[in-house]
Amino acid sequence: MSVATTEKEPVQVTSLPTTLPLATPINLTERAAAQVKQIIQQEKEKKEQAGAPVAKIYLRLVVRGAGCSGFKDSLELEDTINPKMDNVFEVHGVDVVIDRRSELYLQGATVDFHNELNRQGFSIGNPNAKTTCGCGSSYSM
Repeated sequence: MSVATTEKEPVQVTSLPTTLPLATPINLTERAAAQVKQIIQQEKEKKEQAGAPVAKIYLRLVVRGAGCSGFKDSLELEDTINPKMDNVFEVHGVDVVIDRRSELYLQGATVDFHNELNRQGFSIGNPNAKTTCGCGSSYSM
């Protein structure tokens, strides 16, 4: 039996990225993203008028120990991040920052914005919350 040999073309190996994009642990609704973009633009304009322009403003989600049930989610605007402690995710054109500890508690959370007569502002729905306090401002896990 004879085996035919053929010359093979050299295979080009391309380098893989050293870091893969992180999956976004939270959901930011388009309605919330639009509102955040407006607020960020207003903050940038204020800082420019005060003579302290910033290149970027981030939306930070953080979980803190607070309230009568133990944990409280919070939204903040920041113009700096700590690359050793924070992960940055782009959701609907908004740069969202979550520190690694808070990220554990926020998996699957949804940030929404409401503009209704009896409910205005941002809300964070966290599926990891087991129980909430009477006023609904804090939760336990």
